[in-house]
Amino acid sequence: MAVNLVNVEAVSKVYGTRALLDGVSLGVSEGDRIGVVGRNGDGKTTLIRMLAKLEEPDTGRVTQSGGLRLGVLTQHDSLDPEATIRHEVIGDLADHEWAGNAKIRDVLTGLFDGLDLSGFPQGLDTVIGPLSGGERRRIALAKLLIAEQDLIILDEPTNHLDVEGIAWLAKHLQARRSALVCVTHDRWFLDQVCTRMWDVQRGDVYEYEGGYSDYVFSRAERERIAATEEAKRQNLMRKELAWLRRGAPARTSKPRYRIEAANELIADVPPPRDTSELMKFASARLGRTVFDLEDVTVQAGPKVLLKHLTWQLGPGDRIGLVGVNGAGKTSLLLTLATAAFSQGEEQPVAGRVVVGRTVRLAYLSQDVTELPPTLRVLEAVQQVRDRVDLGKGREMTAGQLCEQFGFGKEKQWTPVGDLSGGERRRLQLLRLLMDEPNVLFLDEPTNDLDIETLTQLEDVLDGWPGSLVVISHDRFFIERTTDRTFALLGDGTLRMLPRGIDEYLERRARMVEAAAPTPPPAPAGAVKEKSAADARAAKKELQRIERQLDKVSDKETKLHAQIAENATDFEKVAKLDAELRELADERDELEMRWLELAEDA
Repeated sequence: MAVNLVNVEAVSKVYGTRALLDGVSLGVSEGDRIGVVGRNGDGKTTLIRMLAKLEEPDTGRVTQSGGLRLGVLTQHDSLDPEATIRHEVIGDLADHEWAGNAKIRDVLTGLFDGLDLSGFPQGLDTVIGPLSGGERRRIALAKLLIAEQDLIILDEPTNHLDVEGIAWLAKHLQARRSALVCVTHDRWFLDQVCTRMWDVQRGDVYEYEGGYSDYVFSRAERERIAATEEAKRQNLMRKELAWLRRGAPARTSKPRYRIEAANELIADVPPPRDTSELMKFASARLGRTVFDLEDVTVQAGPKVLLKHLTWQLGPGDRIGLVGVNGAGKTSLLLTLATAAFSQGEEQPVAGRVVVGRTVRLAYLSQDVTELPPTLRVLEAVQQVRDRVDLGKGREMTAGQLCEQFGFGKEKQWTPVGDLSGGERRRLQLLRLLMDEPNVLFLDEPTNDLDIETLTQLEDVLDGWPGSLVVISHDRFFIERTTDRTFALLGDGTLRMLPRGIDEYLERRARMVEAAAPTPPPAPAGAVKEKSAADARAAKKELQRIERQLDKVSDKETKLHAQIAENATDFEKVAKLDAELRELADERDELEMRWLELAEDA
């Protein structure tokens, strides 16, 4: 029988006049992996701080088992700013001790891309004080994961991690024996690591079995049975449920409860978006040309990030952009935005960007636009315009769109200066959409947004007719809102990935493996040496494969151009896309063979 680690009994917590938690009772046992979700401000962080005894309840009590080994990652670290990374993470262990520890090596490689911490000025001996908040947070996470605990409590652990880092963390937590309680807005991550969900809503906590997908099933059905008055939120939940059932492969590993009832619930829910209709409408708004890049070089200062890039963003294209940090994702969007806002006058250092005459670009950067703090939310939106056309005959007033983005009637009269970081992010998105753009660039749009706001944003984007490029480390959001994925792999190229982020992670793993240092030679006589003739043969075949890879790359470029030219001929696009998939498979086989031969050569 599993041992209880923490018990929460009839706990209440009030801030001002608002009850965040009202008579909540629950517990955490050995082996539990619990994900905590809810709207910003509903009490998720307060709940886990009380679990960790970092905050006391107003009434009720929290008890922990005797000798509990507890690890907590809060949103504000307690690292010593004068200490080095080595001192905080590894402590007094000698180099040969920690380097011989598989867990320490795994954590440092997973979070910092190598044991030498090449991203920091002095590696392990870097002083923590001058580092950024994101760097400090990764250090705090590494310190926690290297230790042994019975229970780990994590508050937004995926913040400041890229796609690879999030995938590594999920795999690492799956392999640990510690119990886990985790607050995060990353829905893919919740599905990977959690077997139970706590939904914090209006002072109560609802418990569900399974990961995020199971939670969506169960909550949608519970809301139907309870006949809640929140019709809009219920409709959004049903729409997300329909997408989970139809649009993506099964994401849950747990038995689903009352699946037949869940299927009946979505029987009348159409697909999230009618792609062909949106493409037609986008073509009418944008014409044939949106962005055409011809032999473009993208630089950040003296560093060349992309070279000889020929690519097209067509009308109605919905692109997800992923890549290693520093590969040039944001720089690529800035290059396109600069050309658009200057009406083609400002061009990259090499090559040319052709911008369509009808392009109206809106660019959501990672920096939140500052507005006068005394300005009210509704006034900030109405500054742009009073009504917005969302396409297909849908029109919304500024007030209606405010409500859809979680700003109720009372909240619309809140001064901007009183908004949280997530609320200011929502307001920034609102203002962009009110300007009726036909091209949207979203750079990390999910930062600081809770899951309910994310589903509302996804709902708006489902019916938005235009071209869309999204940079995000949130796999769920990219898969939900875009149709194709492109990757910057850090080698100066942009590649389409037919199998999406799974393919990106596979490619990155192969690149990391290929770049790994050569292991020391085996003792003399232990392995028979390759003959000179074998080495020459391997080199010859390597050259042949490299020529084949160049041909495949040329064919891919031509097919991308043909797809853009025939964007409205959906039968031809489907045929060309099938050819692209075949070429991707051929490229994968050639790259695998190249890696095998590289050792022989």
